[in-house]
Amino acid sequence: MSFLVSLAVLSALIFFHELGHYFAARAVGIRIEVFSIGFGKKITSFNRWGSEWRLALIPLGGYVRMKGQDDSDPTKKSYDSDSYNVKTPQQKIFILLAGPLANFVLAFVLYFIIAIGGPNILSPVIGKVLKDSPAFVAGLESNDTILSINGVKIETWEEMAKNIEYSSDSLKLEVLRNGLIQQIVLIPKTTITTNMFNEKIQKKMIGIGSAGITHKLQLSPNELFSYAKDQTVFASTLIFTGLKKLIVGEVPAKELGGVISIVKLTSDATDAGWMSVLFFAALISVNLGVLNLLPIPALDGGHIMFNLYELIFRREASEAIVIKLTIAGWAVLFMLMGLGLYNDINRLIG
Repeated sequence: MSFLVSLAVLSALIFFHELGHYFAARAVGIRIEVFSIGFGKKITSFNRWGSEWRLALIPLGGYVRMKGQDDSDPTKKSYDSDSYNVKTPQQKIFILLAGPLANFVLAFVLYFIIAIGGPNILSPVIGKVLKDSPAFVAGLESNDTILSINGVKIETWEEMAKNIEYSSDSLKLEVLRNGLIQQIVLIPKTTITTNMFNEKIQKKMIGIGSAGITHKLQLSPNELFSYAKDQTVFASTLIFTGLKKLIVGEVPAKELGGVISIVKLTSDATDAGWMSVLFFAALISVNLGVLNLLPIPALDGGHIMFNLYELIFRREASEAIVIKLTIAGWAVLFMLMGLGLYNDINRLIG
């Protein structure tokens, strides 16, 4: 069941990405020859609206093949009026951007649905208190609820952690304990810890762990849009930051995951409930949008670079160079997919 959910999520995200390309291409008068979900051998297909709609064997991607444009053979060109090749660089860039944009829009919609349902947020309820930590010395106890810090109301664990991290001096905590409110003052301690990228960092902490208690965040109509926008921006920033750290070597290559990781995470999300599936689908949708904007010739970002070259220099890039760079782009993609799969297998057996 979990595998089928994973497959359905991936296929849906790919479908929306390619649908963005499809509608943008149709908007500028280009004929779509094939709309495929998956690569490799065709499983089934039907013809409608002048295009072949295809489901292929390998569900690890998809493509929209426009008349006169074929990544597998860049020499196949057409100069008919309904061909990709006769369109201006601006029109081509519009088509190329439409796919990633569709993923960002889909992520926003998914986050908006999550916001309507009331996302589960970690409550600021203390679980473990580390011995000899600032919290321990100040007298904080398990099951204490942090109500405010320096007069600022606290509703989530994340808000509490940020207030502690960015504090300049002592903290005045308003704490709920056994139905009674207490005032506790303490000074955070700068501690070496690790961030979400497994990097060692220095951070102000007070030595407490979460009790794991959650509550639904109730949002007003205006807050629904803000939540969806903020989550989409946060996910995009997170992925860009992760890619940058991976490229410059700040995050080891062994942290890269592949399709097995995606299936496992989707499976875990399925076990946690459909709200978790929606949240994970939104994150993967943003991931697809960001990755396709990378300037790798086999991806949308690479084609955008070629069209920017044509726009700036008023001539197309050399066909021989385009072919070589496209082959190199596919080699990079297969290498990354292979590395992700290798890491996934190592995690499974390790």
